[in-house]
Amino acid sequence: MFAYWGRILRVNLSTGKISEEKFDEDFAKKWLGTRGFGIYYLLKEMDATVDPFSPENKLIFATGPLTGTTAPTGGRYMVITKSPLTGYIAMANSGGFFGAELKFAGWDAIVVEGKADHPVYLYINDDQVEIRDAGHIWGKVVSETEETLKEEVGDSKVHIASIGPAGENLSRIAAVMNDEHRAAGRGGVGAVMGSKKLKAIVVRGHKRVEVADRAKFTSVVKEKIEKLKNDPVAGGGLPKFGTAVLVNIINQNGLYPTRNFQDSQFEYAEEQSGEAMAAKYLIRNKPCYACPIGCGRVNKLPTLGVTEGPEYESTWALGAHLGINDLASIIEANHLADEYGFDTISLGGTLATAMELYEKGLLKQEDLGEDAPPFRWGNTEVLHYYIEKMAYRKGFGDVLAEGGYRLAERYNGVEYFMGVKKQELPAYDPRGAEGHGLGYATNNRGGCHIKQYMISPEILGYPYKMDPHDISDEKVKMVILFQDLTALIDAAGLCVFTTFGLGADDYRDMLNAAIGWDLTTEEYLKIGERIWNAERLFSLRAGLDPLKEDTLPKRLLEEPVRQGPNKGHVVRLKEMLPRYYSLRGWTEDGRIPEEKLGELDLREF
Repeated sequence: MFAYWGRILRVNLSTGKISEEKFDEDFAKKWLGTRGFGIYYLLKEMDATVDPFSPENKLIFATGPLTGTTAPTGGRYMVITKSPLTGYIAMANSGGFFGAELKFAGWDAIVVEGKADHPVYLYINDDQVEIRDAGHIWGKVVSETEETLKEEVGDSKVHIASIGPAGENLSRIAAVMNDEHRAAGRGGVGAVMGSKKLKAIVVRGHKRVEVADRAKFTSVVKEKIEKLKNDPVAGGGLPKFGTAVLVNIINQNGLYPTRNFQDSQFEYAEEQSGEAMAAKYLIRNKPCYACPIGCGRVNKLPTLGVTEGPEYESTWALGAHLGINDLASIIEANHLADEYGFDTISLGGTLATAMELYEKGLLKQEDLGEDAPPFRWGNTEVLHYYIEKMAYRKGFGDVLAEGGYRLAERYNGVEYFMGVKKQELPAYDPRGAEGHGLGYATNNRGGCHIKQYMISPEILGYPYKMDPHDISDEKVKMVILFQDLTALIDAAGLCVFTTFGLGADDYRDMLNAAIGWDLTTEEYLKIGERIWNAERLFSLRAGLDPLKEDTLPKRLLEEPVRQGPNKGHVVRLKEMLPRYYSLRGWTEDGRIPEEKLGELDLREF
């Protein structure tokens, strides 16, 4: 096969057994890569009801066919497991260079199972694979872990995925970090890695990913890169100002969540925008592997030195979400989150939940401790104090480490948790983009924006502009298309930011040229639909109750926006959800009928 090695690395940490498995072209055509490979193994080999922290849970690191190629943004990989945050499917995407390096080493995916009896790391140098002791790096932050391991293996060119203290201490909002500042962030995947006592995966590869027709592939890739470079977002805003270029755009459009979604515009947004960051702190941008966009930020602060980030989501989660207007503090907090290994969206969401519980009098100062900073809106002390406490589960940090839903439940204020399926919502108030709200409610991994980025059509005009308050069948169909297309893009091993400039046909062209297939756009989208439904099937088996959990926080459904362009609006989810189920081919209660399973060739599960 071209663009694949046809090789899966299986590592059992309980027994120490390391083995290789093969897959064929039929398997590749059915699942494509990353999320597809991951959900196949979870459905095929795992009881969906197992405790996410049990040795029976599997942790899968998977690439796509375009990972490690010259395709634009061809460096992505995914971590797939059962989420300790939601109890359902988790699939966290990351860039940087780790995914490409894993492909260069000759592996399409790693299936990690079992649990080590002491801290270990996995060393991969092409076909050489070893489980090594990690006692000396257990407890270290991410940058120290990478520095120590590079020195230990004697190779500065290795790429490393690791967890920080947050993952070691099983915080349900812990990320897997790679290349120091890139995060497979959502769903608590870092905590699952910590539960297996797996501190890091160190990879070095020396092989070249072969494509079916090198000349044709090069030509196709060149054409797609030109499209991206000529796009005003992919070729203009993102390289110049990073993802935080969205701060002013989203705020001006009236859907920038402020103080835990109590408001939808932040009065200080401009002061923490991508433009402000570039003017004050930016040294240069930093692209991931094979990326012509280069949205990553390298910033320098007098108090901190050089660091990377924050991205748009992190800027918001550690800023407007908490009522904080101090860009330097936000950058420092983002740095701490990377070092300790946190998902910044869930981190900010948890702290915002605490702030509203405090504001409403449900969470009291005596609960925090006499010397602890109060959870008041705009209090920057909260950031640096509690991030460390959460990572080590010290004091009240032990409660916060469980995430916002469990915090709110503990203090009888679940209505103040802004999340879906126990996962904290990201930086878009869906009362200003109702299709985006439907996407939140139906997302397989809970509160998530990126798996159906309806901000593209509803606000930015990709592939064309849609009224953000239209809730017609056309809008519902677009949500479904975006979900299936994003599953395809993820599975291919590319970044979703390529949708600023590229469409479904462009992904078809690159995949066919690389693999040597002749599939249509519709056939590729069917793979995306299969992946989406397979993930849904896993969550249903894990206990998902669609009619109770395919929903949004009460605030977003019943409390109209108080000011700005979307004043008076709520999300009319009740009108959209039944049509979503119907257009998906599901039952009225959101389940997948046998007929649909047969259509998508999922009956083997």
